[in-house]
Amino acid sequence: MSESNVTESEIRDAIAGIPDPEIGRSLGELDMIKKIMVESSGQVQIEIELPTPAYPNHERISEAIQKTLSEKSLGNVSVLFSSDVKGKNTGGGIGLKVKNIIAVGSGKGGVGKSTVAASLAYGLNSMGCKVGLLDADVYGPSIPHMVGATEKPSAIEETSASGETITRVQPIDAHGVKVISMGFFIDSDQAVIWRGPLLHRAITQFLKETNWGELDYLIIDMPPGTGDVCLTLSQSVGLAGAVVVCTPQQVALLDAIKAISMFNQVNIPVLGIVENMTGEIFGRGGAKKKAEELGLPFLGEIPIEANIRIQGDAGKIADLFKEDSPARPYLIDVTQRIAMQIAKELLETPSMPTLEIL
Repeated sequence: MSESNVTESEIRDAIAGIPDPEIGRSLGELDMIKKIMVESSGQVQIEIELPTPAYPNHERISEAIQKTLSEKSLGNVSVLFSSDVKGKNTGGGIGLKVKNIIAVGSGKGGVGKSTVAASLAYGLNSMGCKVGLLDADVYGPSIPHMVGATEKPSAIEETSASGETITRVQPIDAHGVKVISMGFFIDSDQAVIWRGPLLHRAITQFLKETNWGELDYLIIDMPPGTGDVCLTLSQSVGLAGAVVVCTPQQVALLDAIKAISMFNQVNIPVLGIVENMTGEIFGRGGAKKKAEELGLPFLGEIPIEANIRIQGDAGKIADLFKEDSPARPYLIDVTQRIAMQIAKELLETPSMPTLEIL
């Protein structure tokens, strides 16, 4: 085949059958081949659209394409990457323009659930995603402190299509992530003593009456244990899934199993388990082993790292993703695994539709 006779359709046919290394289905089936440009000289430019900016090691796709096309008489072949976050948009029923809602929960307190939730939000943000962080731990709202947000949210008025005036809360922009929390509305030493109905109302308001705008991901930091918030979420919105956080030791894993059971009972898919505080104190590998026993994805481990505690205490969780942060590789790995698990659940089954924001 001479360079001048190479066509776009020939190249598309040649690479369409290449399996995506993360999802397993072909690039053609997943509609990831966005654009092919062939110049008269035989130079080829191929654009591949990833299902999330958090796609890990996308160079593997480029290498597979280069290998497949190496047998053809082509000039230089360059592979470019773009991304379009896929999602169920299951918050559309209550007016949310959010592609994926992710709950981060645990069976007990003290396992670093809020740290993981905040880290996930800033990990996705560092990769270019539009992210919101909802602190649903009404009784112990720690997110404002972790992200260094001290200002009070303001109220804005909007006019609906029917002419009705709607008041919404403007979330705090904390280093690029939109944040809302009960901690913004109470004094730091004030206790919240509410029964279930008030808790349900607060969470519903945080979802419906916050001006989230268009988001790729909304991360919800759940309260520890198996309480009312999970039921409220299951009744209000559809979630992309839940991430369960636990430490490696057996006593923590027992409580994590209860959290998994809770999510299963209210039909919230469990994306997998994150092992936090891995190291000499609590051990290593307990969560991974338990995930394998339960048939759930293992979403990575985060070591006991002093810098995570230091930055959280200083309100600088976002700084954990700076290039010189020792915790960054672990947090990036967990972020990518979670984002890809959502993409897999949406895309690996051929018959499953992907809904766009209306």
